[in-house]
Amino acid sequence: MTASLPPLRNHLLHPSGGLVYHLRALRHRHGLWAGFHHTVAGWLNSWQPRRRQLVLVGPNAGHALPAGFLARFDEVVALEPDPLARGWLARRPDAGRLRFVALDCLAGPEGLALLAAAFPEAAILFSNVLGQVPAPGGSWSDLLRRQLEMLPWASYHDVASTERAPQCTTPITLDGGDDLDATLARFWHGGRLTVNDHETFQLGGQGPFSYVPWQIIPGRWQLVEWTCRDGQPRPEAQA
Repeated sequence: MTASLPPLRNHLLHPSGGLVYHLRALRHRHGLWAGFHHTVAGWLNSWQPRRRQLVLVGPNAGHALPAGFLARFDEVVALEPDPLARGWLARRPDAGRLRFVALDCLAGPEGLALLAAAFPEAAILFSNVLGQVPAPGGSWSDLLRRQLEMLPWASYHDVASTERAPQCTTPITLDGGDDLDATLARFWHGGRLTVNDHETFQLGGQGPFSYVPWQIIPGRWQLVEWTCRDGQPRPEAQA
């Protein structure tokens, strides 16, 4: 079934990473990014998918993955197009069970279904990629609901980006009752806010959802969302 997925092409420049991102990581990972990385570590520590195989989709060099995370799994498969990122990821101390597969599950409308068929025993982690890559038809929420219904998956991803600094940077978890404007207002209080919508708000369509602002560079902020699913079908799908 893996042969049905298109090959993942090597590249050094990409919306979700590449050379610019590596330079930013080297400069900011111990400063501007430290709080965000701490929050991601907490999200991943709480995520216990009860699978021994992990598929990482778009992990880049794993800058945000906490130390020891990969060692939680018997096998880790990474789908990463950046050769520099692959080399960096492979040198992590916890990467002894890591292998790379050149399959592009984000390129076509059936890509996630093919991914699920190729790795039916895996948990899937989308590592800050879905907010950077447009959904190939429909929306990522719809594709995830339909095509990864039976697999545990998790994602942290950009929801919106802006040049205005938030008044609140404390992570919060919401049940999904707020719309995007109300969610943004929990961090940016009053005044005019111009944002770039990454079309990933409330990914998967069912809460809870966790959020934290991330200052990616001076003068640029992202609102990052975390969501996960346990891989159980919806009641209507069981009927």
